[in-house]
Amino acid sequence: MNLKKLSTLAMLIMFVLGAAFAQSNISVNYLGNNNTMVKFKANQKYLLMPIEESAPEAQISVLINGEIMQQMNVRLAQGKKDYLVPLDLKAWQGKDIVLNIRTANDRSNVRDSRADVCWKQMELSNTFDAKNVEKFRPAYHHTPLYGWMNDPNGMFYKDGVWHLYYQFNPYASVWGNMTWGHSSSTDLIHWKAEAPAIYGDGLGTIFSGSSVVDKDNTSGFGSGAIVAIYTSAGMTQQQSMAYSTDNGMTFTKYSGNPIIMSDQECRDDKVIWNEQTNKWNLVMVAALEHQVLFYSSDDLKHWTKEGAFGHGYGAQDGVWECPDLMQLPVRGTGEKKWVLIVNINPGGPNGGSATQYFVGDFDGKQFVCDSKPECTKWMDYGKDHYAAVSWSNSPNGRHTVMAWMSNWQYANAVPTKQFRSANSLPRDIELFKNVDGEYYISTTPSPELVALRGKEVKYGQFSVHKKIISKKLPLNADGLYEILADINNSNITNIMLSNADGDRVLMTYNSAKHTFGMDRRRSGLVDFSSDFLAATVAPTSASKHQTLRMFIDRSSIEIFDGDGRFVMTNLVFPRSPFTTISFQSNGRSKINNLKVWNIKY
Repeated sequence: MNLKKLSTLAMLIMFVLGAAFAQSNISVNYLGNNNTMVKFKANQKYLLMPIEESAPEAQISVLINGEIMQQMNVRLAQGKKDYLVPLDLKAWQGKDIVLNIRTANDRSNVRDSRADVCWKQMELSNTFDAKNVEKFRPAYHHTPLYGWMNDPNGMFYKDGVWHLYYQFNPYASVWGNMTWGHSSSTDLIHWKAEAPAIYGDGLGTIFSGSSVVDKDNTSGFGSGAIVAIYTSAGMTQQQSMAYSTDNGMTFTKYSGNPIIMSDQECRDDKVIWNEQTNKWNLVMVAALEHQVLFYSSDDLKHWTKEGAFGHGYGAQDGVWECPDLMQLPVRGTGEKKWVLIVNINPGGPNGGSATQYFVGDFDGKQFVCDSKPECTKWMDYGKDHYAAVSWSNSPNGRHTVMAWMSNWQYANAVPTKQFRSANSLPRDIELFKNVDGEYYISTTPSPELVALRGKEVKYGQFSVHKKIISKKLPLNADGLYEILADINNSNITNIMLSNADGDRVLMTYNSAKHTFGMDRRRSGLVDFSSDFLAATVAPTSASKHQTLRMFIDRSSIEIFDGDGRFVMTNLVFPRSPFTTISFQSNGRSKINNLKVWNIKY
């Protein structure tokens, strides 16, 4: 063997050793082109795994003494590391861990597999740095500490604490490994990240569901136990149960799972206590059939199918998901009506995902809609409001809801990496009866949000005509505002948020057509998806007087009608914070009142 060949062999040995022993306490063993085994002792809290979002998913089985403890799909970095995610080892301290990893790549030989950067950059650590590094992470909206989030689910209130669970991927900032993440709050504003609550098992990953406070111990798990019912998503979708005796911090899965089985794709359980029948009701969707299924139970364990609703009603595109059922008061009357919320993807009024609802009567078995089948009512007229559901056991008879603030058309592509997705602000809902005789949801920001207000700046009254009138927003607010604008409008009034980089969001109130629109096509970063380029439109009342309440965060704008008759939620990614609000009208308009508060957080 010549010197050149010896040198090449030595370099190859050094490369293999370097990959296998990047850390002396982690060994990497290459068993084939697509199979690698990683061994270590769990003597620290986390194994940090490098992620590359464009890489194919690797299937990882966590083994202790040959027994599978956990399984997940992870986009282990091949060419570059985008970020790190932690595998939590705290439950296995002192144990010898084996990761059996099957990579889904096109490597033709073991040598190429060894070149993946993930093997050299895995590390054991007692800390995981979740300090925000994202320009667009919202300041006062709930976000996961890291990783992917979509549907809010399992939400309940108890003992002064609002518990929010959500669809969570602990191992990447794109969809996968569905788990119930968990956050808690005492004020609906400041959220504390809690440990994930429910992980997948042999029945599948953990899709959306709901939680109730079983005050009377109907389930036998204890008075005041938290009972969660959710979809187990494996080869099929079945419904399972878990319970908590420590106010939702940890859950024990019911030994009789699954509790509801079906031969079709059914998911996203919502459970309520029906005071009129003294029974539990459960609603879930037959997603592809565009149907909501109704069940009843005395003990939360055994369920009887009662009825169905949906064929031919409302928006029928895409799939139906994430239902909710509640009885709401009608504003200004003693009347109450039942409301059935059904989220849909795609098929929203502006493309992609959205939230529709139906108003009618429910007797514990059947839902009868007041409106004609072709009538579709939307809960929000923006692009970024989906999977809206309510908290159970809310205080003072409130009906408080929260949505996922994104759209399935581009949710995996928005310009963040450390985390993806935020929730909408919490909102309280009731009904109002319109002049057309129909009942509609009224949506207003939850009263707790007033506590976010910092210094108030008043701009007084001024008239608006064809000349643009601009007002500087508070410079020390970091682009975080609540804005209240009271407008008397003769025809069309344009309102624009802008910054020094030329980014702008144009809003138009048209009193003749009774519409309010928002155009974000020049709002900043928009080129990550053609579907993000959008101008959204909502109906307004026939009045020429309009009060708008706007919440601006680092990557979102939520605008509420003063009477709650419409709300519009849209993501934006401006290159720098908006610093100016401008007004223009094609007729004579008057701004009766303009107030701006910087947001405290």
